Amino acid sequence: MQDSFGRKMEYLRLSVTDRCNLRCQYCMPESGCEKRAHDSILRNEDFIKLVESMADMGVEKVRLTGGEPLVRKGLASMIKGIRDIKGIEEVTLTTNGLLLEDQLDDLKASGLSRLNISLDSLNPETYRRLTRGGDLASVLRGIDKALKLDLKPIKINVVLIKGENDHEFDDFLNAFDPSIEIRFIELMPIGEAASWNKEKFINLNTFISEREDLIPIAQHGNGGPCRYYKHLPTGRTVGMINPISDHFCDQCNRLRITSDGILKTCLHDRSEINLRPYLNQPEDLKQIILNAVAAKPESHQLNQTNSVPIRRNMYTIGG
Repeated sequence: MQDSFGRKMEYLRLSVTDRCNLRCQYCMPESGCEKRAHDSILRNEDFIKLVESMADMGVEKVRLTGGEPLVRKGLASMIKGIRDIKGIEEVTLTTNGLLLEDQLDDLKASGLSRLNISLDSLNPETYRRLTRGGDLASVLRGIDKALKLDLKPIKINVVLIKGENDHEFDDFLNAFDPSIEIRFIELMPIGEAASWNKEKFINLNTFISEREDLIPIAQHGNGGPCRYYKHLPTGRTVGMINPISDHFCDQCNRLRITSDGILKTCLHDRSEINLRPYLNQPEDLKQIILNAVAAKPESHQLNQTNSVPIRRNMYTIGG
């Protein structure tokens, strides 16, 4: 399955819920998300149907996101159903880690391939403030258990925010087992962050250029958006994801489906396709998806001054 620019769509991100047990300042309002009717959210079997169709068209990797995916009931069962689909090579999970410790055994038994954990501070008070109530110790216990269960490679995603956690850059590189990959991400002007992005935004290209202890290294992994550097003091490999200052659209291989069945071919584009009417019409569903992929834009317009903000908040799309 290719778009009109020759990019192969091999990677599907499923936002399995827009609910979350945190209220991170740049992501979700303090009041939480708008409550949806239960029947507007896809069932586990609906997600599995969608992945079956996508796998028939060449999707090989699936990532479950949210909201916070671990608040969804039956997640381990969904993971197993997706892993059993022919052509699916891996199922991964992005989580804030608060509920990880108690669910990891079931997640691993279901066939979960690996984990990404969103963690923006190692200071308990800063973490509590940024997340509006999160308990850092719970997240760290989940990370420790994931290491013991050998769910590797574990990746920790840090959104770098000026004046909030940028001084913790070296702390993250010194805090964790060497097998854990630390990745720093630019703040994106979506949802809650759109109103304060300018004063908090850190251009990672500039940040890197001002540090003499970061040396670029050859790309590794699956050709995703991360750029890698060697941190000389620790010898550690550091990932940088720069969606604004150095967008990676020419390599984009991703599609996204929200918890209410909306297909987005670009995270930052306003175009949306409702797949719900086609869930029981597999051939029509595939054609709708192919048409959407053919219309996938060449790149996002976030760095354009006249760009129109997307309608959805990040917690409904899953990043």
